[in-house]
Amino acid sequence: MAYGNDENNLSNNTNETALTDYTQQYDAIIFDCDGTLTDSMPLHFVAWRDTMQIYGIDFGEDAFYGMAGMPSEKIIAKLSSEQGVDVDADQVSHEKEAAFESMIDRLEAKSEVCQIARDHFGKLPMAVASGGIRPIVDRQLEHLGIADLFGAIVTAEDTEHHKPQPDVFLKAAELLQVDPTKCLVFEDSELGFAAAEKAGMAWIDVR
Repeated sequence: MAYGNDENNLSNNTNETALTDYTQQYDAIIFDCDGTLTDSMPLHFVAWRDTMQIYGIDFGEDAFYGMAGMPSEKIIAKLSSEQGVDVDADQVSHEKEAAFESMIDRLEAKSEVCQIARDHFGKLPMAVASGGIRPIVDRQLEHLGIADLFGAIVTAEDTEHHKPQPDVFLKAAELLQVDPTKCLVFEDSELGFAAAEKAGMAWIDVR
């Protein structure tokens, strides 16, 4: 893991003791979901690729990971506009999410990050702040048996603006009743790092 915030990159590949010392500086921890708590990104990519192919839209792996954290409707609108294809973004989004949900039994945890959440349960308030929609986020957390670890879950429906804007993280801090500057974020995407920085939060890159 890499530690950072808007001012510095603190270290790489830290040990458990150093991580515990680091988290003790904060009053709350906020986790992204996809690619952070759950190893869902490969499954999301397959669901996206296969769904978009139906509509004649190319969505390669590099583009997919570059848009990590962006709500589905915005991804569809961007790609369809760029490629000159007229689609119903809401319909395509539902089809993509159904494709992903059909593979949910293959979902695995990011075990190291989930263990961090378990280790801090009851010690620090924790939240999930995701660009995904609530049914899919809830389904993943329930599948992995970690939903009850979090005092708040914020998803795409809960804010008007999404990553790289800070709204989802600020909403999580609000629900936890913690000063945003005293929150530590675990993330896996550039959009997420940017959002955490705009919220005034330190972040850890879990990739």
